[in-house]
Amino acid sequence: MAGEDGGRHEAMAVAAAVAPGRDGLGRLCLGLHLVVIVYFISGWLAPWRWALVFYLVFVPGVALQWQFNADACVLNNLESWLRTRQWRDPGNREEGAWLATLAEDHLGFRPGPLAMDIFSYAGLGTLWSMSLIHLLYFLH
Repeated sequence: MAGEDGGRHEAMAVAAAVAPGRDGLGRLCLGLHLVVIVYFISGWLAPWRWALVFYLVFVPGVALQWQFNADACVLNNLESWLRTRQWRDPGNREEGAWLATLAEDHLGFRPGPLAMDIFSYAGLGTLWSMSLIHLLYFLH
């Protein structure tokens, strides 16, 4: 039990270090974004057919919601709604630019919208393709 508690405290310390200056809601939303990114990166490795099928639907679903939601993520919209009771918050610099803002905060540069689109959609397309290959050729 003590090991589990220590692990939880370490995880909270890492989250706080990743999200300096964020309140609890901001850290929660950042954590959810990071979970989704880890899922995007690793979901294609799932050893179960149902998980790969879900991934093959989830990834394009997220890309589609970006298209219909002015390049904003529903998680950012939900955070805006909880803070301001508005779906869009012009004061939220991450809305529609979450990954670019993360790059700016942690790498010191802010990629432009075209670079972010190429990176995001090419990355998702590559990972989606790897998931399809995994499903078709490695799971029987």
